[in-house]
Amino acid sequence: MDKENKLVAQLRTVSGSSSSRRLRRAGHLPGKINCEDGKCLLIQLNRHSFEMMMRHHSSEHLLFDLEVDKDKSRKVLLKEVQHNPVNDAVMHVDFLQISMTKKMRVNIPVILIGEPVGVSQEGGVLEQLLRVLDVECLPADLVETIEIDVAALKLHETLLVEKLTIDPKLTILTDKKLAVAGVMEPRQEEEVTPEAAAAGATGAAEPELIAKEKKEGDEEAEAGEGEKKEESGKKEPAGKKPESAGKKPEAAAAKKPERKAGK
Repeated sequence: MDKENKLVAQLRTVSGSSSSRRLRRAGHLPGKINCEDGKCLLIQLNRHSFEMMMRHHSSEHLLFDLEVDKDKSRKVLLKEVQHNPVNDAVMHVDFLQISMTKKMRVNIPVILIGEPVGVSQEGGVLEQLLRVLDVECLPADLVETIEIDVAALKLHETLLVEKLTIDPKLTILTDKKLAVAGVMEPRQEEEVTPEAAAAGATGAAEPELIAKEKKEGDEEAEAGEGEKKEESGKKEPAGKKPESAGKKPEAAAAKKPERKAGK
């Protein structure tokens, strides 16, 4: 293994978020090793050295010779790197001690190479549908990425896992029927014409106008009903007759015409 894949760490006796913060402020990186016997070792590394080393790799699933407190180095797999969600700084690392004679299961990133025929000649768009492959292999056969050539893909074609050609030392455990990549037609956004935009604006304004007129009509109707109720409430006192009751018409009270003399 290359010299750049060697790490030096120290055991740490304290744990917890507050102690981890103190370590990071002091330039250290907290981590742990999951040993083959089931035990867990708490360690700390030089944070700057680890970050500089990771810049030379495209994957975080790497093998290392890890030396702890000048003890005999052990083979470990970098299982997880925790990052700060704000600035992406490394916060914590997890290692898994492995045996070089036992196969292990890892997720390896997929990298698409080449320009598909469906893109260069048929105007399609390449879409990557699968980002990692679940693979089983010996530690010595581990690779950082798996490159897939998609140059032969035509428009409306997809590349399935079962059609991949990779190193025979790697056993793919991912579902064989899953699509890795495909060439699709470009998505076209529907253009809105000025006439359609104007019609949409008119249609949006009409309900508001109708609602307003309806509201005014309801208010007028309610006002009319209120007036009717007010008039019907004004009734004559009980037992009182109308002024005209009991009076004879003036024409009936007038005297009859006098008869002329001699007749």
